[in-house]
Amino acid sequence: MVSLGALWLPILVAAALVFVASSLIHMVLPYHRSDYGKVVAEDQVMDALRPFAIAPGDYMVPCPTSPAGAQAPDFVAKAKRGPVILMTVLPSGQMSMVSNLVWWFVFCIVVGVFAGYLTSRALPPGAPYREVFRFAGTVAYVGYALALWENTIWYKRAWTTTLKSNVDGLIYSLLTGGVFGWLWPQA
Repeated sequence: MVSLGALWLPILVAAALVFVASSLIHMVLPYHRSDYGKVVAEDQVMDALRPFAIAPGDYMVPCPTSPAGAQAPDFVAKAKRGPVILMTVLPSGQMSMVSNLVWWFVFCIVVGVFAGYLTSRALPPGAPYREVFRFAGTVAYVGYALALWENTIWYKRAWTTTLKSNVDGLIYSLLTGGVFGWLWPQA
């Protein structure tokens, strides 16, 4: 069994490589540019919503107050009339990616910790590269990709967006598996 403390280097190197790869994927490659559509009459929609001073958070319109409320005639009528909206409101002002990038790197470390922990419980020091790669990469894929399906299943996020993010997750998991296989402690 390998101690988690012995895996600090592969955890950090994998997190750094995934961070760089994700930056390149989102800034250089064009395939995520269609993840969000532009609302028709964007300025008018923003002007119409501004007086309500909606606090940052997640919202549903119309929003039932209970499971029974989803069956109430007034709710059914509102949903039928539309539009039905799931939205996230962000704070107003200058948009900054700094906090998002810091939390993304922390998340990459967390995925690495779980990949390292589970792999360390399954494989001994000196395990073959391919076995470490397979095990750590599989755990990393679960962390980076599978949970995204929930957003499409429950919140109707486009399947194309989820599948593109799963391709990203596959790339991140291959990098993670490769780093763990390369830096796995020897006997």
